[in-house]
Amino acid sequence: MSPKPQCPRPPRRALIPLVGVLTAALALAGPVPAAAEGSAVARALALPSASLLVEEGGKPVIAHQADRPMMPASTMKVLTALAAIKRWGLDHRFETKLLRDGEGRLWVQGAGDPYLVSEELDLMARAVRAAGVTSLAGVGADDSLFAPTLDIPGRSASNNPYDAPVTALAANFNTLNLKVKGGAVASAEPQTPLTATAQRLGQSMGGGTQRVNLKDKGLGARYFAEVLSAKLAANGVQVTGEPRVGRVPAGAKPLLTYKNSRDLRAMLAPMLEYSNNFVANGLFLKLADRGDGGPITIAAAQQSMARWIDKEFRWRDYRVEDGAGLSRGNRLSARQLVEVLDAFAPYRSLLPRQGDQVMAKTGTLTGVSSYAGYVSRDGRWTPFALLINQAVDAGLRKQVAADLARAPSLRALCSGASC
Repeated sequence: MSPKPQCPRPPRRALIPLVGVLTAALALAGPVPAAAEGSAVARALALPSASLLVEEGGKPVIAHQADRPMMPASTMKVLTALAAIKRWGLDHRFETKLLRDGEGRLWVQGAGDPYLVSEELDLMARAVRAAGVTSLAGVGADDSLFAPTLDIPGRSASNNPYDAPVTALAANFNTLNLKVKGGAVASAEPQTPLTATAQRLGQSMGGGTQRVNLKDKGLGARYFAEVLSAKLAANGVQVTGEPRVGRVPAGAKPLLTYKNSRDLRAMLAPMLEYSNNFVANGLFLKLADRGDGGPITIAAAQQSMARWIDKEFRWRDYRVEDGAGLSRGNRLSARQLVEVLDAFAPYRSLLPRQGDQVMAKTGTLTGVSSYAGYVSRDGRWTPFALLINQAVDAGLRKQVAADLARAPSLRALCSGASC
């Protein structure tokens, strides 16, 4: 999933005079170490805009430009995942409040649960029916926890799923999966009903099966209400009125608090494997939730993350603008990423696997190729972080990881003052 920026300035502690930092980092980095001739590690270390840090037994074994601030791309998601685990714990399940107003309308108050997919809305509808509800005047969606104008740094206005708007209440990550043939529109997922919004958007699409995003926060809330209305009807609850979007009316009475069937563990593993930007930035924003009802802004999320980083790691030279790694303004060093990996070690099984010897997260933007995780060596998992901020073959990073896993000795891969 990908890029494009324009953002509010991040918090003071996360801002860095990058030109000075990069100059200093390059000066400190020393000469490029010689590496085993022809290896992927050698090719990576020969790049002017690459950094690599590999630890063994808690000590750096390969360190090339390890303190240079670089664009991490989606390896940022490992930091976001760690912050979420530290805040809530892996067994945490997000909650969503459901209320009924005086007209008999069901209101869903979004609280930032990023994983309200179609299957989950089936369970929510069943919970409403189990609470004794047989008819409703409609469904209302309250998406006010996140600020109405939420400019996620790096998010563009494309139709791609990775550019979906991040909202506190969303069905299917604010995306649609549609099949269009001969002017007819159908849902491409058996678990997802075709709603009025999906039908309308599908009619403007070309033929074939396409997954697109809803682009607009208000449209996302309406679509959520439409999908839940269909799920309620399928579970024996009559819904007579049209969906509404707005704040829960004063005087609405609590009906139930719905807990997601997935715990945080079950959300983070697919977030990391499929690089889900919606989930990562939803968690990034939710981390700033102080329980006062919001609205949560991107600036508040940046400040919240900066406070946590200051407490957890005491870093100086870094920049965190979003939780997914979309922004080209993000800056982390290989050393900082390895510190994150040291703390993430108990949870490393959440990371995607590359064969039996690598568990790691990729990061990709235009001109950015990164990889951070662990390689298996002598029965132990060794952390590494590779950051390349120039155009390269996309396969190089995985070749580097394979080299690190297979080499009889890491020191054999490079020599010199930097190793």
